[in-house]
Amino acid sequence: MSSAAESATAGFLVWRLSTKWRVAVDRAVAPLGLTHAQYALMASLYGMRRSGLRPSQRQLADHTGLEPLYVSKLARALEGAGLIARARDPNDPRAMQLSLTEQGRDVTRRAIEVIQGLLDQLLEPLGGQDSARTRQFTRELATLLDAPLDPHTENEKEQS
Repeated sequence: MSSAAESATAGFLVWRLSTKWRVAVDRAVAPLGLTHAQYALMASLYGMRRSGLRPSQRQLADHTGLEPLYVSKLARALEGAGLIARARDPNDPRAMQLSLTEQGRDVTRRAIEVIQGLLDQLLEPLGGQDSARTRQFTRELATLLDAPLDPHTENEKEQS
Protein backbone atom coordinates (compact mmCIF):
# COMPACT_ATOMS: atom_id res chain seq x y z
CA MET A 1 0.00 0.00 0.00
CA SER A 2 1.38 3.40 -0.89
CA SER A 3 2.05 5.91 1.87
CA ALA A 4 -0.61 8.18 0.36
CA ALA A 5 -3.19 5.39 0.66
CA GLU A 6 -2.19 4.71 4.28
CA SER A 7 -3.16 8.25 5.29
CA ALA A 8 -6.25 8.48 3.06
CA THR A 9 -9.80 8.34 4.38
CA ALA A 10 -12.05 5.39 3.63
CA GLY A 11 -14.26 7.71 1.56
CA PHE A 12 -11.35 8.78 -0.61
CA LEU A 13 -10.27 5.16 -1.16
CA VAL A 14 -13.82 4.09 -2.05
CA TRP A 15 -13.99 6.95 -4.55
CA ARG A 16 -10.58 6.05 -6.04
CA LEU A 17 -11.46 2.36 -6.32
CA SER A 18 -14.85 3.07 -7.88
CA THR A 19 -13.24 5.47 -10.36
CA LYS A 20 -10.48 2.98 -11.20
CA TRP A 21 -13.10 0.27 -11.77
CA ARG A 22 -15.38 2.48 -13.87
CA VAL A 23 -12.53 3.57 -16.14
CA ALA A 24 -11.30 -0.03 -16.54
CA VAL A 25 -14.79 -1.30 -17.38
CA ASP A 26 -15.40 1.57 -19.82
CA ARG A 27 -12.20 0.69 -21.66
CA ALA A 28 -12.90 -3.04 -21.58
CA VAL A 29 -16.43 -2.87 -22.99
CA ALA A 30 -15.82 -0.03 -25.49
CA PRO A 31 -14.89 -2.50 -28.27
CA LEU A 32 -18.35 -4.04 -27.78
CA GLY A 33 -19.96 -0.62 -28.26
CA LEU A 34 -20.89 -0.23 -24.59
CA THR A 35 -20.17 2.12 -21.71
CA HIS A 36 -19.80 1.03 -18.09
CA ALA A 37 -23.34 2.21 -17.29
CA GLN A 38 -24.79 0.36 -20.28
CA TYR A 39 -22.89 -2.77 -19.28
CA ALA A 40 -24.22 -2.50 -15.70
CA LEU A 41 -27.77 -2.23 -17.01
CA MET A 42 -27.42 -5.09 -19.49
CA ALA A 43 -25.57 -7.44 -17.12
CA SER A 44 -28.21 -6.77 -14.47
CA LEU A 45 -30.98 -7.53 -16.98
CA TYR A 46 -29.14 -10.70 -17.97
CA GLY A 47 -28.87 -11.86 -14.35
CA MET A 48 -32.43 -10.92 -13.45
CA ARG A 49 -33.76 -12.78 -16.50
CA ARG A 50 -31.80 -15.88 -15.49
CA SER A 51 -33.67 -15.63 -12.17
CA GLY A 52 -36.98 -15.57 -14.03
CA LEU A 53 -37.62 -11.83 -13.76
CA ARG A 54 -38.56 -9.29 -16.40
CA PRO A 55 -37.96 -6.07 -14.51
CA SER A 56 -39.47 -2.69 -15.03
CA GLN A 57 -37.21 0.29 -15.56
CA ARG A 58 -37.87 1.27 -11.93
CA GLN A 59 -36.95 -2.20 -10.61
CA LEU A 60 -33.77 -2.11 -12.67
CA ALA A 61 -32.95 1.35 -11.29
CA ASP A 62 -33.42 0.05 -7.74
CA HIS A 63 -31.27 -3.01 -8.50
CA THR A 64 -28.39 -1.06 -10.07
CA GLY A 65 -28.51 2.01 -7.84
CA LEU A 66 -28.87 4.24 -10.90
CA GLU A 67 -31.37 7.08 -11.04
CA PRO A 68 -34.65 6.05 -12.75
CA LEU A 69 -34.36 8.89 -15.27
CA TYR A 70 -30.84 7.73 -16.19
CA VAL A 71 -32.04 4.12 -16.58
CA SER A 72 -34.77 5.39 -18.91
CA LYS A 73 -32.22 7.29 -20.98
CA LEU A 74 -29.87 4.28 -21.13
CA ALA A 75 -32.77 1.96 -22.02
CA ARG A 76 -33.83 4.17 -24.93
CA ALA A 77 -30.27 4.27 -26.29
CA LEU A 78 -29.87 0.50 -25.93
CA GLU A 79 -33.26 -0.05 -27.55
CA GLY A 80 -32.14 2.15 -30.46
CA ALA A 81 -29.02 -0.01 -30.79
CA GLY A 82 -31.16 -3.16 -30.92
CA LEU A 83 -29.80 -4.53 -27.63
CA ILE A 84 -32.88 -4.34 -25.43
CA ALA A 85 -36.63 -4.30 -25.90
CA ARG A 86 -38.99 -2.11 -23.94
CA ALA A 87 -42.63 -3.08 -23.55
CA ARG A 88 -45.54 -1.83 -21.46
CA ASP A 89 -46.06 -3.84 -18.29
CA PRO A 90 -49.44 -5.62 -18.63
CA ASN A 91 -50.03 -5.14 -14.87
CA ASP A 92 -49.07 -1.43 -14.83
CA PRO A 93 -49.52 0.52 -18.07
CA ARG A 94 -47.31 3.33 -16.71
CA ALA A 95 -44.34 0.98 -16.30
CA MET A 96 -41.96 -0.27 -18.99
CA GLN A 97 -40.58 -3.79 -18.78
CA LEU A 98 -37.12 -4.39 -20.17
CA SER A 99 -35.56 -7.45 -21.76
CA LEU A 100 -32.45 -8.21 -23.77
CA THR A 101 -32.82 -8.94 -27.46
CA GLU A 102 -30.96 -11.90 -28.95
CA GLN A 103 -28.21 -9.52 -30.04
CA GLY A 104 -28.24 -7.98 -26.55
CA ARG A 105 -27.80 -11.39 -24.90
CA ASP A 106 -24.86 -12.14 -27.18
CA VAL A 107 -23.15 -8.80 -26.47
CA THR A 108 -23.84 -9.17 -22.74
CA ARG A 109 -22.34 -12.68 -22.58
CA ARG A 110 -19.19 -11.43 -24.31
CA ALA A 111 -19.01 -8.38 -22.02
CA ILE A 112 -19.42 -10.53 -18.90
CA GLU A 113 -16.46 -12.67 -19.99
CA VAL A 114 -14.32 -9.55 -20.43
CA ILE A 115 -15.37 -8.13 -17.06
CA GLN A 116 -14.70 -11.45 -15.31
CA GLY A 117 -11.10 -11.13 -16.51
CA LEU A 118 -10.92 -7.62 -15.04
CA LEU A 119 -12.42 -8.86 -11.79
CA ASP A 120 -9.77 -11.59 -11.65
CA GLN A 121 -7.11 -8.87 -11.94
CA LEU A 122 -8.73 -6.64 -9.33
CA LEU A 123 -9.19 -9.38 -6.74
CA GLU A 124 -5.90 -11.22 -7.29
CA PRO A 125 -4.18 -9.28 -4.43
CA LEU A 126 -6.89 -10.63 -2.09
CA GLY A 127 -6.32 -14.20 -3.24
CA GLY A 128 -8.70 -14.27 -6.22
CA GLN A 129 -12.45 -14.33 -6.66
CA ASP A 130 -12.95 -17.46 -4.54
CA SER A 131 -10.70 -16.56 -1.60
CA ALA A 132 -11.82 -16.09 1.99
CA ARG A 133 -10.49 -12.50 1.91
CA THR A 134 -12.58 -11.71 -1.16
CA ARG A 135 -15.70 -13.21 0.45
CA GLN A 136 -15.09 -11.08 3.56
CA PHE A 137 -14.43 -7.99 1.41
CA THR A 138 -17.68 -8.63 -0.46
CA ARG A 139 -19.63 -8.93 2.81
CA GLU A 140 -18.11 -5.66 4.03
CA LEU A 141 -18.99 -3.89 0.79
CA ALA A 142 -22.57 -5.20 1.08
CA THR A 143 -22.73 -3.89 4.66
CA LEU A 144 -21.64 -0.45 3.49
CA LEU A 145 -24.14 -0.49 0.62
CA ASP A 146 -26.93 -1.32 3.08
CA ALA A 147 -26.03 1.59 5.38
CA PRO A 148 -28.36 4.55 4.83
CA LEU A 149 -26.74 7.74 3.59
CA ASP A 150 -28.66 10.96 3.98
CA PRO A 151 -26.57 14.14 3.99
CA HIS A 152 -29.47 16.06 5.53
CA THR A 153 -29.58 13.86 8.64
CA GLU A 154 -26.17 15.05 9.87
CA ASN A 155 -27.06 18.70 9.20
CA GLU A 156 -30.32 18.33 11.15
CA LYS A 157 -28.43 16.87 14.15
CA GLU A 158 -26.01 19.81 14.13
CA GLN A 159 -28.88 22.33 14.07
CA SER A 160 -30.69 20.70 17.02
